[in-house]
Amino acid sequence: MKVLIVLTSHDQLGDTGKKTGFWLEELAAPYRRFKAAGYDITLASPAGGRPPLDPKSNEPGFQTDDTHWFEADAEASAALADTVRLDSVSADDYDTVFYPGGHGPLWDLAEDPGSRRLIETTLRSGKPVALVCHAPGVLRHVTDEDGNPIVAGRKVTGFTNTEEAAVELVDVVPFLVEDELIELGGNYSKGPDWGSYVVEDGLLITGQNPGSSAAAADALIAKLAA
Repeated sequence: MKVLIVLTSHDQLGDTGKKTGFWLEELAAPYRRFKAAGYDITLASPAGGRPPLDPKSNEPGFQTDDTHWFEADAEASAALADTVRLDSVSADDYDTVFYPGGHGPLWDLAEDPGSRRLIETTLRSGKPVALVCHAPGVLRHVTDEDGNPIVAGRKVTGFTNTEEAAVELVDVVPFLVEDELIELGGNYSKGPDWGSYVVEDGLLITGQNPGSSAAAADALIAKLAA
């Protein structure tokens, strides 16, 4: 199996002067599981090269067994240091696509036409897509064959308004993931804040927050094995 993991290239947290990027656990936990499953893993980002890591995600309180494993794995570190440009990849070359979150994707991947086409082509080819935490916000412009929002009528989840309030970024982010998915007609649901919660609807898998990353990856692996 070939999996494409798409990371953000955006490193500015609005006009706060603070840095953002991708959330380490949301890459590390899926990457570890995909590698254990024997998948061929490619990392991509809009700008290519090393994508920005949200520095907060590597603070001791947010490190996990998976993040420690990832940082000690030479192959993973090399892949992260040199991601391919998103506009150079073709959905036809992969069996599935996985989007880690972090706040960065709300600014770049949510508005990236190449990302939108990648998701649309993958789903229309009968292949699954999984997105966790803030990454379900990347679906905001993705449509089905009839031009309807891809999330309309689908069961979805993503970072909650209360989780965003807890990190005090409600007034900083360009949009709230929960509100956006509901406005687009998604059948949005959520679990307890910071708990693992994953929703599947056909080929679309979404996870609520960083703690949902491993379960979302496991769900994707199970779907590919079915």
